[in-house]
Amino acid sequence: MESGVRVGRAARGVVVYPDSLPVPKSLLADRGSVHRVESSAGLLDLVASADIGAAAISITPETIERTELLRAIKRRAPGVWCVAVGRVGAEEVAAAALRAGADEYIATAEVQRSPPNPPRKRPARAEDPSIVAGDRATYRIVDQLDRIAATSSTVLITGETGTGKEVAARYIHAHGERKAQPFISVNCAAVPDTLLESELFGHERGAFTGAQSSSDGKFHHAHQGTLFLDEIADMTPAAQAKILRVLETREVWRLGASRGATVNVRIIAATNQNVERLVAEARFRSDLYYRLNVARVALPPLRERPSDIPVLVSHYVHQMNLQFGRELAGFTEASMKRLQSYGWPGNVRELKNIVEAAFIDLPAGRVHLAELPESVRERLREAADAPEDEATRIVATLNEMHWNVSRTAQNLHLSRMTLYRKIAKYGLSRSAKSA
Repeated sequence: MESGVRVGRAARGVVVYPDSLPVPKSLLADRGSVHRVESSAGLLDLVASADIGAAAISITPETIERTELLRAIKRRAPGVWCVAVGRVGAEEVAAAALRAGADEYIATAEVQRSPPNPPRKRPARAEDPSIVAGDRATYRIVDQLDRIAATSSTVLITGETGTGKEVAARYIHAHGERKAQPFISVNCAAVPDTLLESELFGHERGAFTGAQSSSDGKFHHAHQGTLFLDEIADMTPAAQAKILRVLETREVWRLGASRGATVNVRIIAATNQNVERLVAEARFRSDLYYRLNVARVALPPLRERPSDIPVLVSHYVHQMNLQFGRELAGFTEASMKRLQSYGWPGNVRELKNIVEAAFIDLPAGRVHLAELPESVRERLREAADAPEDEATRIVATLNEMHWNVSRTAQNLHLSRMTLYRKIAKYGLSRSAKSA
């Protein structure tokens, strides 16, 4: 069967990226024409438009973000045979490439190091944000975001602090039909209650003391685009009612206005709280919840997707090498294992901070655990010593909750699936006694 695939592949062209990459020997025999491209855009355009049977892409720790190209190729042309070419010993790169859709990984000491891509400034409208992924759970999330982006539905994103809720919202916007229009973000928890209505809906001149002129609100600014309401569960009931009215009528009234204005805005809301529990406790309007909870995205915490950690670390090291003018090679294998065993209460945001901390004193080389700041080492040491204490804590909570898994998970701030995994990991049962 494999030879049949290769015969079909050989009769068609081969695209190589970057153009300096030698064509892998496995693609040389009986191949068609070779196309060399200088940019990722050129690669994707060629795959979509030409008779291409195979694509060879150089992927190194410095260019780990190219794994996203593999996923893009598989979406556009599933029949193209994708070969990732990397260095000997770069197991993390190989794993990330194969997860991203590579059909073959070739490790060679002769791969030319192509210069890192220049840093890309975050655009105001997030035309092409990417999500760095190495774990199957994250790939499933990206696939879900792609499906949601193709619709105009209202979206509710849930997840712990630092899991990337705004990144997901920007991704949806950038891959949907409104991508050329504004993406406006509002942190509802950061705006005082007395100013939130004016911030969202605008005001007329003289509407309140200090209103010297009329002003548009965020809904007006996001017209034809997307309005991201972060931490929406922190809104007061009065503000929730006004958001609900806008969702129902698509009409916004400035403070002090005698008439409303029609707006066309896609709403993406996010919260780090258990919104269903808030509804049950009458702390969040049920009618607003049902309006928002059309397309639901639940972002898993970083501790539930450990395969993302090496890829994210490589991504941040690459970013910060460019930002700080350093040549840090990454983390040692032992350090990486310790990072993957840590619980990450601060999620991706905490991981990025730890990588940045490594740049303070280290100009080059690989990061050893002992070279990290003491506060970071202490956190990682505690994580290494945690399993026995964690098992004891889980048993005690399970017994206290009469082995109600849902209530125990809620009490321990874990998802039910994570709790089930830990029960299996530690071999816990109802006969277990807490110390």
